[in-house]
Amino acid sequence: MSSFHDHVASYLKARRALGFKLEYPGSVLTQFASYLEAAGAKTLTVELAVEFAGLPKGVAPLHLAHRLGALRGFARYLKTIDPATEVPPAGVWPTREVRPTPYIWAEEDIARLLDAAYCVKPRLKALTLGTLFGLLASSGQRVGEALALATGDVDFGPGLLTVRNAKFGRERYVPLHPTTTAALRRYAGQRDTLVAGPAEAFFTLGAKGPISYASVYVAFRDITTNLGLRTPEVRPRIHDLRHTYVVRVLLAWHRAGLDISSRLAYLSNYLGHTSIEGTYWYYSAVPELMELAMDHAAGRPGVLG
Repeated sequence: MSSFHDHVASYLKARRALGFKLEYPGSVLTQFASYLEAAGAKTLTVELAVEFAGLPKGVAPLHLAHRLGALRGFARYLKTIDPATEVPPAGVWPTREVRPTPYIWAEEDIARLLDAAYCVKPRLKALTLGTLFGLLASSGQRVGEALALATGDVDFGPGLLTVRNAKFGRERYVPLHPTTTAALRRYAGQRDTLVAGPAEAFFTLGAKGPISYASVYVAFRDITTNLGLRTPEVRPRIHDLRHTYVVRVLLAWHRAGLDISSRLAYLSNYLGHTSIEGTYWYYSAVPELMELAMDHAAGRPGVLG
């Protein structure tokens, strides 16, 4: 039988051809192949898989479960080649993850966030952060998607973003509100003046690469702390701007008496969710939405002040 490294390479190539990135599983499986070959293993067994997955010490059980999950997918593939392969069972470590309660931003606090971002130094960083946070708040995009935008991915004519290589390798078009398009156009002109020429990445601190997530995170943390929004008990996340956008859309639809069920699929696609279940999370996460949904189901159009 070919080496485990060869089988891992073939497995990853086949899965990636289907659009899966497999960055974390790829790293784990490469290590696993070395582990099997160092042990002199001829066949992948449950014992070896669980032993390897449990190697990291002092980590959360969920991390070990993710490691074993990567091995399970590979084992199912390898079993079609070597019937003696054993597929490790699920449930060795608990996989239940408690999702954090989202911080829903008040409109005035979003305005304070943007004002503070536009005041940081130097000027290009201020413009980049302020425009980035504004885009996230007004369109609900993932921060990673926004940071990955190239200048050619923003079409000011129709007000359209092309989101490439998003989560799960999907690509989609995102229409923008005219005011958001105008803000992006204004930023692009100021950015190109400050970097003395057109930039490759849309959100950048120089002529080529994008601003890093680490830089954005540190600035966001410092700004929210200085504004008094971040405390030991309350920790707003950048991702909460996405939550807030979705909540406001759903609240507006409910208050307008619209048929939400017929519109959720459009919202789910706009957000880049792979299934509508991902969009339903926003109902369970926000009590106000749950109240309106219950009123709607009971035939009582609810109105929240």
